[in-house]
Amino acid sequence: MSHLLAKPGGGGGQNAGAKDQQSIVSGGSSSASREAGLRYPTNGKTIYHRPLNRSKTAELSQASFAYLFSEMVSYAQKRVTGIQDLEKKLNLQGHPIGLKLLDLLLIREPPRSQTRPLNIISLLHFIKINVWQHLFGRQANGLEKSSSAETPDEYMIIDNEPLVNAYISVPREMSQLNCAAYVAGIIEGVCDGAAFPARVTAHTVGGKEEGEMWPGKTVFLVKFQPEVLEREALIGNKG
Repeated sequence: MSHLLAKPGGGGGQNAGAKDQQSIVSGGSSSASREAGLRYPTNGKTIYHRPLNRSKTAELSQASFAYLFSEMVSYAQKRVTGIQDLEKKLNLQGHPIGLKLLDLLLIREPPRSQTRPLNIISLLHFIKINVWQHLFGRQANGLEKSSSAETPDEYMIIDNEPLVNAYISVPREMSQLNCAAYVAGIIEGVCDGAAFPARVTAHTVGGKEEGEMWPGKTVFLVKFQPEVLEREALIGNKG
């Protein structure tokens, strides 16, 4: 399987990674006594000491994100044998982030509006607006329900330009790969954490023709479990 390459723009992260490696090596015997892989700031405080609300508007540089995500994709690619397995691996990497992100965003909500989504529509709007705003600094581009009577359990969240695909160069023989499977895993984690179990997959729907406005347009297909629809129907009947 060909290796995926990070596009130009994320190179700054590689230099930072090299410096980190040099600093670890130059630590000598003083760092040998510490547990391997753990590094602590000089003030003794870690990320766990920070108030949850303080970094609400903090942003990670795209160069750092590009480097980190390309390394995640490369790590996953070396441990799979096909495109479907790679997308599944990325999905699994994103799932625990979605579980934690749900609680974090609800904690940061004002007390008066600090309520978990109680139905499918409110949950999907929460993902389209709150989750996307936190992760990408903007809302998702669309939210639709399947028009087919055979698939009432399917909804679609649309992103015209997924950030996770911006710095990944996919070889021609892997053209079916969509690294936004990682974001699909985050969505799935949010749904599971909110007690709306679902299966979420990422699908590229943008055309490859020259002049196409959104060639990387991606649809996140959210397919809820039968018990979710049954509960939704019961709540609707009681209402």
